[in-house]
Amino acid sequence: MYISEQDKAIIRQLVEKQLQAFQQNDGKTAFALTSPSIQSKFEQTENFMAMVNTKYHAITTPRSIMFRGFTLINNYPALVLMIMDKEGNLTQGVFIVQHQADYSWRIHGYELLSVDEKII
Repeated sequence: MYISEQDKAIIRQLVEKQLQAFQQNDGKTAFALTSPSIQSKFEQTENFMAMVNTKYHAITTPRSIMFRGFTLINNYPALVLMIMDKEGNLTQGVFIVQHQADYSWRIHGYELLSVDEKII
């Protein structure tokens, strides 16, 4: 799948907006930025935020983030980040995005991987 430079900029802005929402504890905004299938799976903001806070804590309260580039995960574009958590541990965060019928982009999933794990 080809991702234009304009789409890459839009996707990065989307991810930055969701990261900011997480850090401000704004679950409503963070949930609104997810794909319709994610929204239907969790049904309510509270359910989504409980899952994210439990499984993906590094992305909700990072100490620092460095954007690394784009890849494909199961034929979906994904933005790869290097994340340092509050304790100083490094992990790779992968934000998987989905193109919508209205041509917008939405967050469609996350992966947290060790620093040396190869993304395929």
